[in-house]
Amino acid sequence: MRYPITHINKEVLQKMPMQVFEGQVIVIEQPEQVPEAVNYLLKQKIVGVDTESRPSFKRGIHYPTALVQIADRKRCFLFRLTHIGMPQELADFFANPNICKVGLAFKDDINGLRRRRNFTPANCIDIQKIVPQYGLLDLGLQKLFAICFGRKISKAQQLTNWENSHLTPEQARYASTDAWATLLIYEDLLKHETLTQEEVAQLQREEKERMIEHQQEIQDQRLREQGIEPPPHRTPEERKAHQAAKKREARKRKRQNKQLKKQKTS
Repeated sequence: MRYPITHINKEVLQKMPMQVFEGQVIVIEQPEQVPEAVNYLLKQKIVGVDTESRPSFKRGIHYPTALVQIADRKRCFLFRLTHIGMPQELADFFANPNICKVGLAFKDDINGLRRRRNFTPANCIDIQKIVPQYGLLDLGLQKLFAICFGRKISKAQQLTNWENSHLTPEQARYASTDAWATLLIYEDLLKHETLTQEEVAQLQREEKERMIEHQQEIQDQRLREQGIEPPPHRTPEERKAHQAAKKREARKRKRQNKQLKKQKTS
């Protein structure tokens, strides 16, 4: 079985019903709470993971990871790293090859955790790396969840301050939903067929053409609003031929430059 759609637009997404994690949310903000939480997680075969940091609104300023969420289908543990640091037990969990950890843009999350305490990650899967194999072209968590389950998850708490002394109920539910949703998406992917490399490449070409046409429509609309009739556009075949010609010209210039260099040195 394959997914019936490869991407979803914002208009369709906004009309979908909301979904939140309805399981047990356990906030870990004391060091003595860590061992019991990690022991529970060590009994799981697969978990969903996400992290949160205090948002930065200035270029070049980044804050350390404030929260790491780890969820199975029934429970989500919120480890408040601003309160407990990065415990060794948690670092060992992420280095454990026997437990599959699933995340989205996972490399960034793992790097943030490693800056708090270094470890060698094992059995960590980034959903964004594998969704193209299933014919999905959207990479964001919200859109992927919508494609898989026909529901949307809220991003309203994303830019709140995760270093506050207390998490609000809204923050806790949002954070838990993200980790849980990541797990559900991965499990749903495994129920579907993967595409061949040729099929994936064809889908990506079609998506690129769709994006070009969408941008052209936006530009045409802006011109019409200014009372200007848009010029005719190249067809996909004409664009392909134009790109091929540009590449040939670039190769020709490169050869000419090499010949000039040889003449100067001879």
